[in-house]
Amino acid sequence: MKGRGNPFSPFLLSSLSSPFKTMTRIRFIIEKEFKQIFRNAVLLRMMLAAPVLQLILLAYAANFEVKNLNIVVVDQDHTTYAQRLVGKFRHIDNFRLKGYVPAYKPAYRELLASRADLILLIPPHFERDLGKENRASIQLLVNAIDGSKAGIASGYAQTIIRNFNDEIRTETVAVQQPATGGRLEIENQYWYNPRLEYKTFMVPGILFELLILVGGMIAALNIVREKEIGTQEQLNVTPIRKHEFILGKLTPFVIIGLVQFTMGLLVGIFLFQIPVVGSVPLMYGFAFLFLLLCVGLGLLISAISETQQQAMFAVFFCLVLFILLSGLFSSTENMPTWAQYLNTLNPLRYIIEVGRNVMLKGSTFRDMQSQFVALLLMAVALISLASWRYRKTV
Repeated sequence: MKGRGNPFSPFLLSSLSSPFKTMTRIRFIIEKEFKQIFRNAVLLRMMLAAPVLQLILLAYAANFEVKNLNIVVVDQDHTTYAQRLVGKFRHIDNFRLKGYVPAYKPAYRELLASRADLILLIPPHFERDLGKENRASIQLLVNAIDGSKAGIASGYAQTIIRNFNDEIRTETVAVQQPATGGRLEIENQYWYNPRLEYKTFMVPGILFELLILVGGMIAALNIVREKEIGTQEQLNVTPIRKHEFILGKLTPFVIIGLVQFTMGLLVGIFLFQIPVVGSVPLMYGFAFLFLLLCVGLGLLISAISETQQQAMFAVFFCLVLFILLSGLFSSTENMPTWAQYLNTLNPLRYIIEVGRNVMLKGSTFRDMQSQFVALLLMAVALISLASWRYRKTV
């Protein structure tokens, strides 16, 4: 029997086709990949230390809480009510009283120079109108260049003014007609994030988002590097099959990704005090599936790229698109309809939902079935495409 153009003998070919030989070939590729990674100290630090540092920096920096709002007061009334209203802003941590100005024009200059975020203008006869006519007007000017910040700042200020108004009305009613009944009190309960910590919301998403850096970026450069340094041609003349080559390339990055996930999880628990309400094995199961998907995407990009520059550009494009549409920084429900349809192909969206729901809410696998099916289908598709697209000539 002829070897069909293969230089190996029929006996050797039949023995290499056995499952044991298949596992041996995959093991050799995995061993080669780990040796290359550990020989490259810079790459190893990038894969382990850099994501943990990014988790810490992003958790502190990616913070949409609005604090230290500079407020300038134009008090044209100079009464007790005016001082009480200003005092409420003074004793709220979100506001910093920059001072008083005598008129509107100096206050407007402060707003124009970005030294003030809000201007509170209390008109003359404020206390008299509120006491006698039971109504008064005040003016609130907000720097709205940053629309999101302006909306939150305006909401804070309106809440303070509304509370002040309720206090004045309560005092007036108590003097005119003493209350005989009970008072309605509202008690808020905040579930899943009782301290309203923004880091509690961000860290689970960032933790899973960083996995795509190892799985996507580093893996995408792998096969391309083999092409550029010439080892790809040496692999092409070996009896290694395409699926064995892909599995051997995929395994080390998945293992390192799980190590990185463990380090990030420990940082989230001990540094940021993130509660882990749900199942830890379930989180690792989804992390493993997501890493398979990411490495499959990286290997597919690597297989169709001729240079590392091409691979980096393709990975960068995918990363930016995935992160912006993932819901990490803004709610996916508020996106346009076309973006929500496009987001159905975004794996990062599903894994961030899993991370937040499992870690903070204690969701089970039954609750996350749709996310699991979506990630599984994408992982199988990407790994199959990477294996099919990889060209091996013998």
